[in-house]
Amino acid sequence: MRHRLTIGLALVALCGASTLAYARPPTVMNSPGYDARLQESRKALGNTTTPEPVAPPVTTSKKSKTKPRN
Repeated sequence: MRHRLTIGLALVALCGASTLAYARPPTVMNSPGYDARLQESRKALGNTTTPEPVAPPVTTSKKSKTKPRN
């Protein structure tokens, strides 16, 4: 009985916490002007071509000299 009560309370807490994750302050609202500028800037960025990355030159590892053990 006690085990079921604990599981039930855990489920209620989990469901309650998951609904709070989507909460926003009342000052947050959609701005049509901002959204339009954002779309324009994304389109402008999408039209530019980026050069392909150049692979760095391959270097060989340097062998360090070790001191002889006594």
